[in-house]
Amino acid sequence: MEQRPASTTSYAEKKKKKEGQKEMLYKPAQRKKLFRRLFWRGILFVVLVLIVYSIYAGIKSRIPQGEDLSVAVPVMGADHISVGSYEGTYNSNPPTSGPHYEQTARSGFREDTITDGHLIHNLEHGDIWVSYHPRIKEDAKMALKKFAGLKVVITPREENDTDIALAAWGRLDSFNLENGVVPEQRIRDFINRYINHGPERVTGASGGI
Repeated sequence: MEQRPASTTSYAEKKKKKEGQKEMLYKPAQRKKLFRRLFWRGILFVVLVLIVYSIYAGIKSRIPQGEDLSVAVPVMGADHISVGSYEGTYNSNPPTSGPHYEQTARSGFREDTITDGHLIHNLEHGDIWVSYHPRIKEDAKMALKKFAGLKVVITPREENDTDIALAAWGRLDSFNLENGVVPEQRIRDFINRYINHGPERVTGASGGI
């Protein structure tokens, strides 16, 4: 049989080629190219880390951190009625369900009193209703403003038995402020637990009055 010729590349030639490649690597142009490559890889790594961290922080911020101090309130139904026509009483103060008006209230922090019948409709849509007694101080009101959002409406309400009441559909947490300090984590936890829990889950901000 015909034998294949032995490799013509000697060990010395291989070593010389490898040394030549190393020499090319350390030429100015090669160093610059390598630096750019490492730089952009570093940037990409930092961006990926920031994305992962922001996702983690976002998920963590939505997880309730404290004890659930709210109570379940029996649902009274969800009938739509004309404005001012309801003559009965609700089973909680403020109400968390029951007959209500067809028009919702706009999301966000509101400085004027809004009739309960409109806000019950917000709760039916999965909104959170934060009501505060007008007697609380201005700095407490300012602290509440940060919770206003697409699915949160904040209003003054003189009929409240307590300084603050947090209402969702069939759920209520009410309390007085200690030394005028707003318990932000308690409010945040309630919102995270019960937002979008109404029988009609409507995405986006509520409109209306």
